[in-house]
Amino acid sequence: MGHEAFGPTMCNTIEHDAVVIRNARVIDPASGQDTIGDTALADGVVVDQAAPDAAEFDATGMILCPGLLDIHVHLRDPGQTHKEDIATGTAAAAAGGFTFVACMPNTNPPLDTPEQIRYVLERTADVGSCAVGPIACITQDRAGVQLVDMPELQRMGAVAFSDDGDGVERDEVMRDAFTMAQQIGAVLIQHCEYKEISAGGVMHLGGASGRLGLPGLDPRSEEAMIERDIALSRETGGRYHVAHISTAKAIDLVRCAKRDGVPVTAEVCTHHLLLTDEDVRIDDTNTKMHPPLRTAQDVEACRLALLDGTIDCIVTDHAPHAAYEKAAGFLQAPPGIVGLETAVALAAKAMIASSMGDWAELIAWFTTGPARALGLAAPGITAGKRANLTLIDPNETWTVDAEKLRSRSKNTPFDGWELTGRPIATICGRTWRGGLLPV
Repeated sequence: MGHEAFGPTMCNTIEHDAVVIRNARVIDPASGQDTIGDTALADGVVVDQAAPDAAEFDATGMILCPGLLDIHVHLRDPGQTHKEDIATGTAAAAAGGFTFVACMPNTNPPLDTPEQIRYVLERTADVGSCAVGPIACITQDRAGVQLVDMPELQRMGAVAFSDDGDGVERDEVMRDAFTMAQQIGAVLIQHCEYKEISAGGVMHLGGASGRLGLPGLDPRSEEAMIERDIALSRETGGRYHVAHISTAKAIDLVRCAKRDGVPVTAEVCTHHLLLTDEDVRIDDTNTKMHPPLRTAQDVEACRLALLDGTIDCIVTDHAPHAAYEKAAGFLQAPPGIVGLETAVALAAKAMIASSMGDWAELIAWFTTGPARALGLAAPGITAGKRANLTLIDPNETWTVDAEKLRSRSKNTPFDGWELTGRPIATICGRTWRGGLLPV
């Protein structure tokens, strides 16, 4: 189809009383449903039968699924709103098909107090285009020394705990964190990196870094922390989630731990499913990421780990940076890229276009997988439940235009890529956002 879904002038919003979505392929991984049919909504709820005056949307050839989840997003709010804020970040999320995102706590100030958790939730209620679950810090000021008040932050609405951007390096601190997490039923999300091993590397340590003359980041910095943390999770029973896993050896560590019954889950970023260290360009700091782009063998391992369940979900690690920051040169520029608006299409390119997966699996990696990782109720399409839904056109071919992204920042290495598959609408309760609206 040729519609300009979620283009700069096309992201319309309506409040609907009653809608029937006709002829969609309804994929609901939680229930196992994968059928062609109609779905009726009334007053923001899925219902068994459409109202006589319901507006209609012909979704022939499209996929209707539970609203997508991204559990690794940087909204930069508070303190870094020149890059992104809750309004622009959730608008980008909705344009990418997401009805829920979990935001990382490396803001300024960090999300390490009840007041900061309250700020995120209240600001989302005021300006958000989708739901936001704040992830609180593991340690105060993300310094890796003193634990936050995890029970109180969880009571205020924190959905998990992480010092993302830094790993918790002290064994005794991480052991105490796992013990507390086990007691309150929380999950710890670890940015896996020992700084002494990574030693200021700016790209994967290997042949490509040598040819480019750039400092290499040793993959052992990631793998060693995962190995340590799995041992602590095994010892304490605390739930452990590996953020942005990126190497084949790291994946093998998680695979073995899962076989042993250790409560560990893992996520992979869309860019780690597609790009390798051979794609790094000194003149394009949008190819600088953290963890860095790895080898082709690592990319293949990430894809296979999704298929066998070692990796539970796909995330974006949406990391907006201002243009002047990314223009500082490869050594000085901050790592990371925006990803919310390209996530579905990039995942489809990596897993479906390669004939490794299908749409039902892809949707599970964006719905039941992330929900399982955070211990959230699995999203579904169930009569009587709130309508958090995503409509996807799996056949739309479109070209990424960085300047048209709804994110405040435009730092993507995928500018100009032609992709296939795109969310065309998100439905959050009574609110329908998209390029095509019911009539």
